Amino acid sequence: MKRARGSPGLLAIVALAGAGTMIVELAAVRVLAPWFGTSSAVWTNVIGVVLLALAIGYLLGSRLAMRPNPTRTLGWALLTAALVVACLPAAANPIASLFRPEGGTLDRASELLMWGSLTASLLLFSPAAIALGCVGPLAVECVQQRTEGHAGTAGGAVLCASTLGSLAGTFGTTHFLVPALGISLSFYIAAGTLALLGLITHWMAGGVTTAGGGTAAACALFALGPGFQPPQLGPNTRLLETAQSTYQTVRVVETGEGPTLQRQLQVNEGLDSFQSVWQPSPGLLPAGYYYNYFCLPAWWSAGAGRWRVMVLGLGAGTAWRVLEGAMPDDTTLDASGVEIDPKVVELARSHMDLAAEGPGRRTWSGWDARAALAQGAQEYDQIILDTYANQMEVPAHLCSEEFFTEVHEHLVDGGWLTINIGGFDLDDPVVEAITSTAASAFERPALLVRVPFSRNCIAYLRRGALPFTPGSPGWTIEDGPAASLLPPVELDGAWKLIRPGSGPLLTDDRNGIDALQRESLSRASLRLARLEASKPGQPKP
Repeated sequence: MKRARGSPGLLAIVALAGAGTMIVELAAVRVLAPWFGTSSAVWTNVIGVVLLALAIGYLLGSRLAMRPNPTRTLGWALLTAALVVACLPAAANPIASLFRPEGGTLDRASELLMWGSLTASLLLFSPAAIALGCVGPLAVECVQQRTEGHAGTAGGAVLCASTLGSLAGTFGTTHFLVPALGISLSFYIAAGTLALLGLITHWMAGGVTTAGGGTAAACALFALGPGFQPPQLGPNTRLLETAQSTYQTVRVVETGEGPTLQRQLQVNEGLDSFQSVWQPSPGLLPAGYYYNYFCLPAWWSAGAGRWRVMVLGLGAGTAWRVLEGAMPDDTTLDASGVEIDPKVVELARSHMDLAAEGPGRRTWSGWDARAALAQGAQEYDQIILDTYANQMEVPAHLCSEEFFTEVHEHLVDGGWLTINIGGFDLDDPVVEAITSTAASAFERPALLVRVPFSRNCIAYLRRGALPFTPGSPGWTIEDGPAASLLPPVELDGAWKLIRPGSGPLLTDDRNGIDALQRESLSRASLRLARLEASKPGQPKP
């Protein structure tokens, strides 16, 4: 076999193109996040679109490789990919907005997330992925011609270089580019790299053409444009700060003023929801906020003296602030909290008065809830579970029987587990499955209540004891801020007991929470459609 002429340079180009491919694929989900979130459905749509487009690119590249000068064709594939990638930040807002109508709510989210994110992904990312897919077959042809060796040898070398580059792009995008530089710069870096590679490849093919140089210049012009523009804020809403974290798009917004002043921490698509809420004074929030119902166990256990709480899914610390202002007078709060996203903690300390580390306050920042709980030996009077990967998704490992067994072991005798579960009624499939699974782990019934004026339910379980229920001894709270919370949930249909085994059992091995969440949203969409159709002047479904 003859010595390769320029093949190391070609392999380096392939490696960098592989890195660019992963930047596009991983950052693509972050582009869609402000409109559609980063749920498993969105990830599946983006990955599926990219894989389909790459497959088309591989086939197209294999045909283009038969041209007389495959090296120059390779250069054009890289320049085309660069131009399309450079357009993505500016194109994201107008295209994604087409498939997310203004005023979208979680009730309509099922179809929105599935078909909206799929269509937007096809329009935004398939052209770049097709162009990048052409790189592999063209590079194989170029390397084989230069080495005059076997096709398998050339193909193996190209695949190795591309995979190593993809590996670097994967870690670089997730841990550095997007969190540190943002979405626009990440795409512009990928586009600039691909454009440079295209020019180098053109030079290797015999010189840079005027058209090739013009394409590279067009990429630079796009980088000078408006860049990535997330959805516009609603009326009378002020943006305090926004950031890209390792996990999600995060922003703090403010509404109202004076006594109505409120701040919300929103992540990803937001829709009509938020992750955390802040008001100037600690204590109960207005009616309809599920966080208020986290304080009931402390009142049912009045006289405890020191109330040790662990919040799994701390967010910006809303649960802490509610408890701080709504505890019994003779009870001192000793609070710990786990928040997987350090950027959320950072913004919460800047804008939402999240308490700093100190006596009676500990924050596990950057920890997964289950891992943090397993690392600690402390027992708690109350564990609050409020963990969502996105607006609507409960992570499977945080709603399994094994996880709830671990929670049970970290409670004192008579201690409380309080779970926030997003659901549209007490018979919601997600609410039913999570509550019955927790009841099975505790070997005790769970009290399930519907939070008034919200789409949230709260489940209460106790270690070694039954939860209180309306009318039972110990239920009534005579005075204090928590007393006002009980009458609305004492109404018929506002509460029920969930017994072990009364619903699907979720385990670490077999956990259908994703399918249950889709079913929940589908039911809500159907219910809303029937409600709208039943209005006067509307056709019956």
